[in-house]
Parts: sequence; structure tokens; C-alpha cells
Amino acid sequence: MTLADLPLGPLERAFVASLQRLDPHASEPVLLAAALCCEALSSGDVCLPLGRLAGKRPWPDQDFSLPPLATWRAQLDASSLIGAPGDYAPLILVGERLYLARYQAYEQQLAEQLLARAADAPDVDEAQLSDSLARLFAFNQQSPDWQRLAAAQAVRRRLAVISGGPGTGKTTTVVRLLAALLEQPGGERLAIGLAAPTGKAAARMAEAIRNAKADLPVSDAVKDALPDEARTLHRLLGSRGDSPKVRHDAANPLALDVLVVDEASMVDLALMAKLVAALPPKARLILLGDKDQLAAVEAGAVFAELCEGRGFDAQAAADLQRITGQNVPVETPRSQLGDAVVLLIHSHRFAGDSGIGELARRINGGDAKGTVALLQEGRADLAWNAAPSPTSLIERLEQGYAPYLQAARHGDPEAAFETFNGFRALTAQREGAFGVTGINDALEARFKRRLSVPARERWYPGRAVMVRQNDYALGLFNGDIGLCLKTEQGLRVFFEGDEGYRGFAPARLPSHDSAFAMTVHKSQGSEFAEVLLALPEQPSPLLTRSLFYTGITRAKRKVEIWALPTRLAEAVNTRAERAAGLAERLALPSAQTRATEAVPAAKPDEPKSDQLSLF
Repeated sequence: MTLADLPLGPLERAFVASLQRLDPHASEPVLLAAALCCEALSSGDVCLPLGRLAGKRPWPDQDFSLPPLATWRAQLDASSLIGAPGDYAPLILVGERLYLARYQAYEQQLAEQLLARAADAPDVDEAQLSDSLARLFAFNQQSPDWQRLAAAQAVRRRLAVISGGPGTGKTTTVVRLLAALLEQPGGERLAIGLAAPTGKAAARMAEAIRNAKADLPVSDAVKDALPDEARTLHRLLGSRGDSPKVRHDAANPLALDVLVVDEASMVDLALMAKLVAALPPKARLILLGDKDQLAAVEAGAVFAELCEGRGFDAQAAADLQRITGQNVPVETPRSQLGDAVVLLIHSHRFAGDSGIGELARRINGGDAKGTVALLQEGRADLAWNAAPSPTSLIERLEQGYAPYLQAARHGDPEAAFETFNGFRALTAQREGAFGVTGINDALEARFKRRLSVPARERWYPGRAVMVRQNDYALGLFNGDIGLCLKTEQGLRVFFEGDEGYRGFAPARLPSHDSAFAMTVHKSQGSEFAEVLLALPEQPSPLLTRSLFYTGITRAKRKVEIWALPTRLAEAVNTRAERAAGLAERLALPSAQTRATEAVPAAKPDEPKSDQLSLF
């Protein structure tokens, strides 16, 4: 069997063709490794771990096996297309990990710059910091107060990584740590930037900080100095269309002293590497996110890797106790980032008796039996349909959206958004009867019949849409939700904004989809009163622990799960660990590094935005 007979995609075939032009004598095992490396990147892996596939069938339905690891390594080592780090070659081999050269450079550069930033401590007035933290976090009674400790480290370090689940107070922490930073000597001169991966997340972050200002026990000067505008990372860096290059880099750095990035778990390797390279070496970088949430759609799970091996050694614990008055648990770090990483563990949203909170803990713990048992207890905030059918699902969703459709008839945007955010359907994938497309099509057909709207008519009062691309002229961003309502001027699609609701004629909208059902990927960062999470009937690589966790934690009051018991167990038992080497590069030399062979990555269900960056 030759390469031409194998089920390679068009991108992989184009890559192989380009390599054959560079080396017409390249062997098939080398070219196949390159194609698989390209395919792995499209699946979210940063590299191809050779041990995962060596001696196995890469496609189970094809009668073709790869060479044993030693043989394959020898063939790769002998090829002019493959080099070592620092070599000028299309592919780079590091141990048993094969990278496209660009991504090996991204990973190495990011690790080096993060370590340099973490090792360089700024000058801090500890007495002032102690006073600021005591005043700003006086409302917290937890011991230890991880919000206060996270703020202390963000002021004392040039790198801070703050991870926490829903309701753990990441926004509360960041606005107060920024206030503490501004109260430091010279703080009034700091240039502070706020950013997030998406326009929706950036707007939400800015709004949360604006709302939190009023209650801060600080001077008006400090309140005025707090930033209240946020940008997307692509806008911040000055992305140039389809080019992988950006306007701001090490030669043209950002004019910032502090950068806060929210929803950092959604940032892929390439974007994070560009961001850190563009930040001045003396600037502080504060990354906020949830290490257990779904990773970026593109390659890499950077935020989760940064959180590996965290811990406070005895010296760090003593320093923090002196400054904050908190008793800090001592845990020997396994990462060189060590005490730069703080995990917020107290949820203010989910009380101790919360079924959703307990479900999240069991899912993250990989406890499939415990998850099933909990869902069978009949908790008030949990429901489980263990025998779902497409017809019954659509009937349930029609019932769930009935209050919204009733509110939409009156044309009041505020009431419409309040009821629409009270219930939301989430899915694991786009296609199929339990996917976004199938659910939206079936629901809209029912809604149109109920409203006596012709089937061919796209727009009707109550239609919900999600924007698919940024439109800076209109101020609409990928992921924004709009609701179509009847006005005196005809149908208008309303969006929530900083100063109320903005209405647009349907013809003015950028590319969009119906949004009664949305993927869990698209729901990241959003909150709804009640969530119905529908998992597919058939096995799917999308069903992972992180997807399940992310989906159920979008709900504030109640989550309803429609899933067969086998699919539910598969989701809990499947870790979507991505093949990469960042955590190993950051690990302490004495620490036991994680295995280079990672669990096969779950294929994300959203399209890639920059496939040109492969080459």
C-alpha cells in the first residue's frame, strides 16, 4: 500500500507534496510521519508522539501498519527533511516527539520566556502590599484565602497563573489585585491592559471590572486608574488577516506594564507564544482561566500545562504568610513556575450541598460510577434522562423555550434576553440529531408552524442567532447572541451592549447561525440559569471529561443531562490530554516528567482559523 492509497486529507496531501519537492527521494515512512504530524496538529496536538502510533495501524480500517519505534526513529533521523532543535528543516524531532518546525519553535520560545519572566521578581513594598490585601480581601473568611494569595503573587511576580472553576471569584480577585498593584509606589504610572481570546469574553471582562469598581475600598484615584476596556488578543497583537505574523512582537513590543488575559484556557500555543513575545520583559502577565475546561480549538492546551506541578515550597509559604497572614500549605513544586500558579478552590456559586458542584468534582475525578450514582439521587438541581430520543428531546426543548417565545412576542429586549438566558441547550457536536444543526433545524420548524411563519422564511419574531465572525464596524463579535424581535420599524435583531440593547436590521448582520442549541465549545465563558446538555447517541471522540465538565458548569441553578449511561461513562473516563512538550520543558530537573505519550486528543468540533500557520 502506498501513500496515495491512504485516507489522507487535502491539507496533509498538500504538505506531503511540498516535502517531496524539497526531497524527491524521501521515504514513505518519513512522508507518512509528516502527514500524521500535520493531522495531529489539526486534532489539537502540538506534536506527533511516535510511541503512540509506532507498530500500529493509524487507520483501523486500513491494512497498513507503521514501523516499530526504533526503525521509524532511524528512518526519521536519516532524513534531510527532519532536524533537531535549531536546525533549518520543515520538521523537528525532539526525543520521540515530531513537530512541524514552527510549532517546535513556538513551544521552546514560550517555555524560555515564561521561565525568564517567572524568575525575575519586581521590587515590591511589602508593608503597603500587606495593608492593601488586608483591606481589599477583608470580606473573605476562608482559610487559607486563596484569592488573597493569588493577588499577592500577582503583585510579587512578573508571571501569575490563576485557575479556578465557575464562581470561585477570578474577576473579584483580578480587580482587587489590580487595585493593590496601583497602590504600590509608582503604581499610578502603570499602563494596564485587559484582553481575552474572543470579543464576547473581552466585553464581559470589561463589564465585570466596571461593575466591581464601585465597591472597592480604595481612593477615587485608584478607581479611575483601573482599566475598563478590553480587547481581543488578535486586536491587541495586530493580526494581519491570514498571515501568521502580527504587528507587535519582540522588536515592536506592546506599550504595557501589566496585561491581564481572561479565559486563558481558550488560548492556543501559537497565540500564547506570540503574546508573550510581544510583552516587554519587565511587564507583568496575569493569566486567568479554568484548567479543567475545554482547551483551545487550535493546537495546544497551554493553560492546563502551565498549571501542572504547581506548589508552594517552604520559603514561598513563609513569605506569603508574612505578607498575607495566611497559613499556606507547603507542597514541593514539580514545575519551575511553582508558586506562580495559584488555584482558587472555594466556589461562591455552588454551595457545599450543590448537586452541580458535586457532579463537577466527580467528573474531574474520573469517577464514572459516582457520577451515575449522583444523577440517580434526584437532587433538585440535577436531572438525567438515560433513554433519550430525538423526538422527545425536541419536545422537551420546545417546552424549555416556551417562556422565551412568549416574552419575545412583546418585543421587549430586556425581558427577551432575561428569559432566553434562563434556559439553554448545549451539545457536544454540530452534526446529527443530537447536534447543533439537527436540533436547531427541528426546533425552528416547530416554532415556525406555531407562529404561522412560512418554512422558507429565515427571520421571524423570536429567532435566536449567534454571530460567527467579528465585525468591528458594527461592534459585533464571534459568539455574540442576537434575538430577533418585532418593532415599529419591522424585525430587528437585538444584542446586549454596555449601554443597553442595540438593534440591527437582519440584512446588516455578519455571518451567523441559529442559536437555540450551541456547542459546549461556543458556550465557554457563558452562564445560564438552566442548561440541558445533550450527548450523542453514538461513541464520539468529542465526548471527554473536560467537555462534560464545561457543559454542566455553564448552569447556575439546574442542569439536565440527556445521555445514554454508556456515553455518560465514556465522557467521564476520557481525558482529552493533548500531545505536547510544554509541561515537560517547564518541569524541575529533579521532578518526574510526565510521559511523552499522551492520550489521543479529542477532535474539536469547530473549524480551524489559521491553517496557513502549518507551513
